Amino acid sequence: MTHTFDLRVYYEDVDLGGIVYYANYLRFIERARTEWIREMGIAQGALKDEAGVVFVVRRLEADYLSPARYDDQLQVRTALVEHRRTSLTLTQEVWRGETRMFSALVVLVSMSLEGRPVRLPAGLRL
Repeated sequence: MTHTFDLRVYYEDVDLGGIVYYANYLRFIERARTEWIREMGIAQGALKDEAGVVFVVRRLEADYLSPARYDDQLQVRTALVEHRRTSLTLTQEVWRGETRMFSALVVLVSMSLEGRPVRLPAGLRL
């Protein structure tokens, strides 16, 4: 299953040359992950408040393949690669039409507020 998240590049996302600043790709994929988790039926705010569980990025590998520019319409595609008792491994790619602009491998860990790994919430145990 691949989740898609559409976004447009705004002026605040680019550098002086009109190209998306490299760190903003991380913001784009974070937004897409949040929406993917929401569509799985998990409200992260409630999960934190009621169960004391949050998600943290443990590892991220990123490849910048082609520059996105101001006003581009982009799509972030998120797919589950692997799930374990306390972690998820995802691929996240940013596309402009048929061109892949950015690719990342992301490992998320489900953690207690005290910083210890805990079992994934039921909605993410696939």
